[in-house]
Amino acid sequence: MELLIIIIFVLGYLAITLEHNLKLDKLIPALAMMAICWAIIALGIDSFSSWFDSVNHSLVEGFSNMTHDDKMHLAEETLLHHLGKTAEILVFLLGAMTIVEIIDFFNGFSTIKGYVKTHKKKKILWMFSILAFILSALIDNLTATIILISILQKIVKNRDSRIWFAGLIIIAANAGGAFSPIGDVTTTMLWIGGKVSTVQLFLYLFIPSLLCMAVPTFIASFLNPFQGNIDNELAVDNVKKEKYSSLMLYLGLLAIVFVPFFKTMTHLPPYVGMMLSLSVVAAFAEILGRRKISMMDFDKTKQSTMQPYSSPVQSSLSKIEMPSILFFLGILMAVASLESLGILFGFAETLKESVPLLGTELQGTHVSDTVVMLLGIGSAVIDNVPLVAASLGMFSESLDNPLWHFIAFSAGTGGSMLIIGSAAGVVAMGMEKINFFWYLKKISWLALIGFLVGSASFMIIRGFL
Repeated sequence: MELLIIIIFVLGYLAITLEHNLKLDKLIPALAMMAICWAIIALGIDSFSSWFDSVNHSLVEGFSNMTHDDKMHLAEETLLHHLGKTAEILVFLLGAMTIVEIIDFFNGFSTIKGYVKTHKKKKILWMFSILAFILSALIDNLTATIILISILQKIVKNRDSRIWFAGLIIIAANAGGAFSPIGDVTTTMLWIGGKVSTVQLFLYLFIPSLLCMAVPTFIASFLNPFQGNIDNELAVDNVKKEKYSSLMLYLGLLAIVFVPFFKTMTHLPPYVGMMLSLSVVAAFAEILGRRKISMMDFDKTKQSTMQPYSSPVQSSLSKIEMPSILFFLGILMAVASLESLGILFGFAETLKESVPLLGTELQGTHVSDTVVMLLGIGSAVIDNVPLVAASLGMFSESLDNPLWHFIAFSAGTGGSMLIIGSAAGVVAMGMEKINFFWYLKKISWLALIGFLVGSASFMIIRGFL
């Protein structure tokens, strides 16, 4: 039965990667493989020999000896747990996307043009890469990607050029999220799980993360797509800047940046803070939107020809990319089915036992750097969250052991090698309709170079700390 689920998962992933060839929206195979995988689990629950406890990050003892009813009860609880965790991400994503759309409703991103003084593609590339690196550390790589691609769409109108920039934003955002405890969901897992501390995480990973961003950006700056200038008439020069554009831009960005501080103060999940931020931004949007209407001069005799008032919040919600949200739901819940059966845990254990050890000694335990790097490469193919969850159960090293920091870097940046390997990549794929094979051919090799350079620098830095 495990093999059948793996086959369904692989076929679903192939359908996602061949989206343009099959002319089938990627949300369809994602939702289908999620539903089929969990249906197989429910129908064949008695045939499975192991079950992974996602809460405690370990296999359930005596699962094979449980009764059918107990197994079904455990499966239902696990499904509800994964749905809850997935919903946290989706609600957070909905909040962030709505704030971005509200900013766009007021043409807030036209303000950015005032700071973009150049039309040179190479300078714009470096500007967005550095912004992605910094923003992802301050907020998170997912939200940073949403914001920057939204801004990019206002500056670079040619999609063929823009997807190149989006590819480098994905690499930079994932690199920036690796050295911050709130920058990437896997780093947050290790931070909350008591495996890494903020200061040591920064000391170990800032330079590797910086190189992981800077080296691919440097190489890309010599490629043809980043030579010359963007067309002036296609840039944001002609976008009309409205009265409240700047105010809504700064308010929206401040509201998003507020989320990690809210989480630190209350210890509540990030989506709670995002909903608070959304409520504040939405309130300002409604007040300023009505004020803008009331301040308009018009002839009372022509009131009947006036367009009805359009609520900024309702208008913004109508523009949300629901297919991307549903795709995210399907892919995360499908991965959760593999995790629940202990398949990913077993995969990580097999790596640990079968890969030749390279002599890296950690508190008397030899753990191969190759294993950790393979986990990073695996996070590009599958998903970094369950792989990090599996590593939490595999290793028992203490707080701030270099192993945990290397896992944080590897899982956080390894996903950049495939566009479906990270939350930032999945969101960019949805926002820009980026083809899987285009990314594999044009961007993956840059991400691989950044990953290898960053890993090598980590090994060097580890010897001095």
